[in-house]
Amino acid sequence: MSVNKVILIGNVGRDPEVRYLDGNAQGGQPAKVATFTLATTEKYRDRNGEPRENTEWHNIVAWRQNADVAERFVKKGTQLYIEGRLRTRSYTDQTGTKKYTTEIAVDTLQLLGRRPDSAEGQQSSYQQPSYQQPAYQQPSYQQPAYQQPAYQQSPSAAPVQCAVEAPVEDNPSDDLPF
Repeated sequence: MSVNKVILIGNVGRDPEVRYLDGNAQGGQPAKVATFTLATTEKYRDRNGEPRENTEWHNIVAWRQNADVAERFVKKGTQLYIEGRLRTRSYTDQTGTKKYTTEIAVDTLQLLGRRPDSAEGQQSSYQQPSYQQPAYQQPSYQQPAYQQPAYQQSPSAAPVQCAVEAPVEDNPSDDLPF
């Protein structure tokens, strides 16, 4: 058994580049692929107690529906949660040299953080979910209504008489120590 699983939370380094591939067409529509970079930063203190940062850059490849989400909502600086698989592939550059690259093939892509403000000059088609938090209401308390006990005496029952004895005087000399 083997496992190839990557989980990343980071910030997008550049706007996604979206392409359509005719060779992998399903149902007459070309496959959509989006590529972009994601930065993950590890913060720690060195031996001297000085704060340090180590930033790793990941090449992200999203296909079909994930590519559509990336095209519509992901911009440079967007915080993302990504689950995927490591994939290494080779290619030949313009000089004829064979090169290798490692990418994360996206299985799950979720937007994190808050959406960018339009006041910052960024236009986004992202729609914030419309829901309203209910206003606080004082809990209503109702006094429980008094209910007659279920063990009522039947009217045909004869009254019970109790004999009352004379009070017993306390005699300290009769007390037994326990």
